[in-house]
Amino acid sequence: MNNVDPEQIERTSSPILSLGFSPCPNDTFIFDALVHGRVSCGYAFRERLEDVETLNRMALSATLDVSKVSYHLLGHILDDYLLLRSGGALGRGCGPLLVAREKLDPGSIAGKKIALPGRYTTAALLLRLFNPSLSEFVYLPFDRIMAAVADGSVAAGVIIHESRFTYQGYGLEKILDLGQWWEEETGHPIPLGGIAARRDLGRETLLALERAIAESVDLAFKNPGLARPYIRAHSQEMSDEVCDAHIGLYVNDFSRGLGEEGEAAVRLLLGRAEAAGIIPPLREPLLA
Repeated sequence: MNNVDPEQIERTSSPILSLGFSPCPNDTFIFDALVHGRVSCGYAFRERLEDVETLNRMALSATLDVSKVSYHLLGHILDDYLLLRSGGALGRGCGPLLVAREKLDPGSIAGKKIALPGRYTTAALLLRLFNPSLSEFVYLPFDRIMAAVADGSVAAGVIIHESRFTYQGYGLEKILDLGQWWEEETGHPIPLGGIAARRDLGRETLLALERAIAESVDLAFKNPGLARPYIRAHSQEMSDEVCDAHIGLYVNDFSRGLGEEGEAAVRLLLGRAEAAGIIPPLREPLLA
């Protein structure tokens, strides 16, 4: 008779929630313990790994129960979702970069084509807040932006994720750090992406999810080797050094919990987006 893992039986008999996040190392690091049952909140998870803009568009149609989304997009989905306090990407020195083929004054790109990694990304929101007059946007998958800038298809592009570590290999120059601009402008860390969960799951479940994701982050920090196979399975084109740098940049204490500082940063970003007419008026509570 085959030995059966009691934990596996418990996981497979638990109710299942759909969970979306990106294949980037920071997300697979954060969610590894949760999706593999090393922490529990009474649910099993059917994960969906997609790029951030695909997840944003899925959230617009309320496709997933729980999903990583851009904070920009969050302002469009608060009728159906609210924000969990754990699992997100928020910090300092980790914002999107505006790059070009040569050193330029950021003001000189008005009227020129600028590549963005999706209409609803926080990168797009930050650029629009930085310069509301910009309007010639080309939306591309984040991993195609550097090549488009390098070959002259666009005058500049906003890069995210691991592109921060590789853009110089394309012969590109940083002309603006949007995260640094935000920090100097507001004094707050930059909210990039958060975890949204369906309101109709109920407050008890939502708080249990918050706790479980925080525990998943803690376990990954305490035992980073456990998450390594899952991270590498979804980041085969990255070196271990780039994976580690990616995790080090985007996973921090705010990933365990927003706290007062993180929540204030999120509310400020959404408030400025609302004031600029970029997102609809905020009427629903933000947090459970």
